[in-house]
Amino acid sequence: MKKLIGAVLFGACVLTANAQDEILRLKMLTRVDYQREYINGEAIHDNSGFKGKYLMFAIDGKIDEHFSYAYRQRLNVGHSDMSFFDATDWARVVYTPDGQWEFSAGKDVVAVGGYEYDKNPVDVYAASEYWNNISPFQLAATVSYTTPGRHSKFIAQCSQSIYRSNAPDMYSYNLMWIGNHGCLGTMYSANLVEYMPGKYISYLALGHKLTLGKLCIEADFMNRASSGHTFLFKDCSIMAEFAYRPIEKLNLLGKVTYDVNHTGKDADYSVYDGTELTSVGGGVEFYPRDNIRLHAMYAHTFGTNGNPEGTMKPGRDYMSVGLTWNVNLLSLKNPWKKDDN
Repeated sequence: MKKLIGAVLFGACVLTANAQDEILRLKMLTRVDYQREYINGEAIHDNSGFKGKYLMFAIDGKIDEHFSYAYRQRLNVGHSDMSFFDATDWARVVYTPDGQWEFSAGKDVVAVGGYEYDKNPVDVYAASEYWNNISPFQLAATVSYTTPGRHSKFIAQCSQSIYRSNAPDMYSYNLMWIGNHGCLGTMYSANLVEYMPGKYISYLALGHKLTLGKLCIEADFMNRASSGHTFLFKDCSIMAEFAYRPIEKLNLLGKVTYDVNHTGKDADYSVYDGTELTSVGGGVEFYPRDNIRLHAMYAHTFGTNGNPEGTMKPGRDYMSVGLTWNVNLLSLKNPWKKDDN
């Protein structure tokens, strides 16, 4: 590994990259917080103090006109002896025969709608119970089509189940639409997810993003129903986030999440039966430089959680201040590509 890193750094010193022919881009992203957690006023010391929340390295690039790749590894996440992929977010190869069709294979993000789900985890300070209990990065095969005007992207995907920790040989079948229509963005999906061998739960996820000048509003709705049932609003999650940027370096945030499951079924392993939780929070981000972000936030959770081991416990008060650093480490030009000149 040391030899590989050394070779890459040496290559970066001798080659200058252009955006259109970069064979390798290496980035590092890290976030460190000081946080406090209280449950009904009692300090939870195991989840308080200084925390190294994220340390990620990402590599991507274009191999040639049609093939590209992307890889992201977390160094602060443990992995089992059986699978180094436990700490790998994605490692995929993409084939693009033209400007519209894409075919990819490898570890990838499971195609589920909603903007909270789609965020980089380093950008999430407080989240829904659903977000905290899923494994969104799985091995997958994906086909996508982008319309000529690039206003819509349609995705079909077969992946490992996000609940595969229950049994390894389980799958998810995903259809997704990503829309970009001026000030309105959409991320919709319909998913059939195997939660136990031969047993499925369906998702209908509707994500919306409205940008009005300095104000950005994200609103997600996800409905879940097990096989043979049509539950509407009995098992669902609702997330709304507001961001207002009065000046370029300052961002004001507010967020509300609501998770409920009153189905009387044990099919949903992300939001357990008997749950009705609400979380309300807010915070501020400040950017002293483009690649450095400081944050401070607070969130309060109330209601009931049917999962005694759940992250979002009733009576939870959570506070966090921290720093996020995003740095481009190197950019490497394709040495086999001939200059047009």
